[in-house]
Amino acid sequence: MRRQMQKMPRRNTKPELALRHELHARGLRYRLGADRLPGRPDLVLTSVKLAIFVDGCFWHLCPQHAVVPKNNRDWWIAKLQANVARDRRKDEALSLMGWTPVHVWEHDIPTPGADVVEALWRQRRLRLARPREVVGPV
Repeated sequence: MRRQMQKMPRRNTKPELALRHELHARGLRYRLGADRLPGRPDLVLTSVKLAIFVDGCFWHLCPQHAVVPKNNRDWWIAKLQANVARDRRKDEALSLMGWTPVHVWEHDIPTPGADVVEALWRQRRLRLARPREVVGPV
């Protein structure tokens, strides 16, 4: 089973490539290979600290499309629930570092997923552009 899991693609999946293409077409520039961040996000928008994960419906128990295999059912349930728990832990670690984790389901790619990312990007960019109030004597 382990060998089979290791063969699964981790980077450059079809949903990830579609999201990257859509974000690039909208003028958003991102970085790949953020291996130093918790959870290894698929894409990062460093200027606004957005960590984007493209989640497969099967592997991350999508509420709309999750299906647990009938063979070896107990093992799969434990495996998939562990994936979800790991996602929550990495999200918490990213939040503590000042990053905003964004999870885009594979079924929301490219347009709805890109809409969410772009909206967050605009919101955070505006927040960073506001002049800060000076507190205390100048």
